[in-house]
Amino acid sequence: MQDKNFDTLAGKFAKNIYGTLKGDIRAAVLWRDLEEMLPLLGERRLRVLDAGGGFGFFSQKLAALGHSVVLCDISAEMLAEAKRHIALSPTPLDIQCIHAPIQDLSRDALGEFDLILCHAVVEWLADAKGTMTSLLTLLKPGGLFSLMFYNRDAMCFHSLIAGNFGYVQSGFKAKRVKLSPNFPVTVPEVEAWCDGWQMDIHCRSGVRVIHDYLKKGSLSTEYSDTGLIEMELKYSREPAFLRLGRYVHFVAQKPL
Repeated sequence: MQDKNFDTLAGKFAKNIYGTLKGDIRAAVLWRDLEEMLPLLGERRLRVLDAGGGFGFFSQKLAALGHSVVLCDISAEMLAEAKRHIALSPTPLDIQCIHAPIQDLSRDALGEFDLILCHAVVEWLADAKGTMTSLLTLLKPGGLFSLMFYNRDAMCFHSLIAGNFGYVQSGFKAKRVKLSPNFPVTVPEVEAWCDGWQMDIHCRSGVRVIHDYLKKGSLSTEYSDTGLIEMELKYSREPAFLRLGRYVHFVAQKPL
């Protein structure tokens, strides 16, 4: 199977992921994690690579803090949308957009980066570990790697409690929707990758540890979407709930 290109799905992707409560939860958890981890790199202007960054949500937030960002995506439509948002920024943003698969990125062409983001990408890659290993050649010694991946175990559990036993027994091949990842991975699998890279994982968070398990209409009327996000942040790092997250976010550091 080939890696996924969202060119033909850019509109649907934007509608389903960004500008929704799911997207707000993702943004809140990841930004909380990044704000806590960035001080490890010191108080200075950073070079950031947003690999497979789509519309560049975090590229724009980091550039707004004064950092220099390279945003790469395989989808021309995604990058066009990113450029539109960048142009609308009230302050100039130092963001270079590159239309290319992340496998084509090289240290010779781009140099090294203090921080690399790779969010919701590995689950669409036929050779995720190999691609990430190559990507990390662009990370400076001591640099941070922010990796968010679709959690196969959470996908399994969600299907089980919904009674979709046949889907689970088929190895998740019985049905296929366009935005269902082709190559989900598990937390132990990605932890093993980090061990092989000799990288210390400083931060582990589940993303959507509550939202996807709520029954329709079950959220108490006294709690708003903001209240749910607060609970997601509170429980995202609890060991009992972290691995239930639809996605899991690691921030790992490359050895000096």
